[in-house]
Amino acid sequence: MKPLIECVPNISEGRDQDKINQIARVVETVEGVKLLDIDPGKSTNRTVITFVGEPDNVVEAAFRLIKKAAELIDMSRHSGEHPRMGATDVCPLVPIAGIEMEEVAKYAHKLGERVGKELGIPGYFYENAAREKKRRNLAYCRKGEYEGLDKLSKPEWKPDFGPAEFSDAVKKTGATAISARDFLVAYNVNLNTTSSRRANAIAFDIREAGRVKRAGDPLTGKVETDENGEPLREPGTLKAVKGIGWYIEEYGIAQLSLNLTNISITPVHVAFDEAVQKAQDRGIRVTGSEIVGLIPLKAMTEAADYYLKKQNRSLGISEREKIKIAVKSLGLDDLAPFDPEKKIIEYLIKDQSAKNLVDMDLESFSAETASESPAPGGGSVSAYCAALGVSLATMVANLSSHKRGWDNKWEYFSDWAEKGEKLRRQLVEAVDEDTLSFKKIMEAYGMPKDKPEEKEARKKAIAAATKYAAQVPLKVASLAAESFDIIETMVKEGNPNSITDAAVGALCARTAILGAVMNVKINLVGFEDRDFVNQMTARAEELSKIAEEKEKAIRDFVNQKIQG
Repeated sequence: MKPLIECVPNISEGRDQDKINQIARVVETVEGVKLLDIDPGKSTNRTVITFVGEPDNVVEAAFRLIKKAAELIDMSRHSGEHPRMGATDVCPLVPIAGIEMEEVAKYAHKLGERVGKELGIPGYFYENAAREKKRRNLAYCRKGEYEGLDKLSKPEWKPDFGPAEFSDAVKKTGATAISARDFLVAYNVNLNTTSSRRANAIAFDIREAGRVKRAGDPLTGKVETDENGEPLREPGTLKAVKGIGWYIEEYGIAQLSLNLTNISITPVHVAFDEAVQKAQDRGIRVTGSEIVGLIPLKAMTEAADYYLKKQNRSLGISEREKIKIAVKSLGLDDLAPFDPEKKIIEYLIKDQSAKNLVDMDLESFSAETASESPAPGGGSVSAYCAALGVSLATMVANLSSHKRGWDNKWEYFSDWAEKGEKLRRQLVEAVDEDTLSFKKIMEAYGMPKDKPEEKEARKKAIAAATKYAAQVPLKVASLAAESFDIIETMVKEGNPNSITDAAVGALCARTAILGAVMNVKINLVGFEDRDFVNQMTARAEELSKIAEEKEKAIRDFVNQKIQG
């Protein structure tokens, strides 16, 4: 897997859309970088920009963005609700795939040193890029904000890169904080109050840093200190959460502005429910929430599972249905529509230009299959047939988990439905994978063969493509065989009103296995590696036998039930 990193610069402009677009679009001038999101906020006067690509390309795009922001934003005239100290206030790099945090930190250092040297912008490295322990915390680096940047000339505040003085040039650009960090979810919780003070109190209840301890009155009492004179703190209830409260004029409400710095420690749904409870304790109601920037798919599906479990509902539903559950449960559409295609990072990274069979409607898929093109063929149809078979069994599991009078069985059937949904997804992916295997064979046969080295390379490519073309349908047959356990259980233990639905699933599974096995065999005709052929053929015959026996046993059982 090629290494991918995400960059999430926050610029100090959220009102002038022309400036925002000029700054954001500069990243698209770097080949291989994909601009994912532009999320402006008027009251905060701040925009979160998100883009992704291979490390060197992302670093180049980040540099160009910081340069453009410095040209267009004058920090001496800036005001807004959010803490800030520079035109590009923060610029974190985040590992997405194929790269470790330690290496991402090196890229952060490379970016910062270039920003300081070529642009004359001072700044600090924070979180995993920090060179001093105390500078890991962004709030520490940003202490005093823009107005306090005369600190640059003090020895203890000497910047990690760029000039150590608050010169006229720096008065315009401000300073920048650059980091390597884990995926952070910027998450706002909406309140039915206009009081930023009350919102702040709730944020202090929740955030890990909590609040300063005071003797007597919690607002006006004397600050308690330790033996070194440092303020004592009363920690909040959630780890890996930063937060403040503010009033958002454009919405006419107060919000909790939370940064979830590690969603494996405090997931979004936990933060939301804690906010609901702490707000309620103070006589305030949470009306919804919003994601600023992007969110991982896993965070959404985990939220859905959490709320489904609380309702004793089956977890074995599709990814899209789970996203709908998460959106409604978290109130993510309270202030504006939540578009998963624009807010979930995996959907944005996905190659939208790819024409996948599984993205077609039923009419288009059947028409494409009927066309004179040799693909999709029997392999793809077998995979889809298997997907339909396990889908029927999953449907019965879901219906059974919600059947009146079976409340004590919901978790049992939910587990079966989850197994079915997992198999369904794998089989759906195989629909396109089978067509891909055919393309690989055609590409291999189309390779040049004039020179001896070309002939050898072509021969190896054909052998590899042939093996792959046999392995894909064998995988389909194996997955379809696994579905028989779910189908049989639903026929015998599931909702009796749906017994024939599960039985049709068995017919689909049998057809899929026999069809896939034929593809295994035809793809291996004439293949020279006889050990491989024998191994694959033996497994294919075994699966054919399973298909015949399992389907007949299920059909006989169902027919007996129908006949009484």
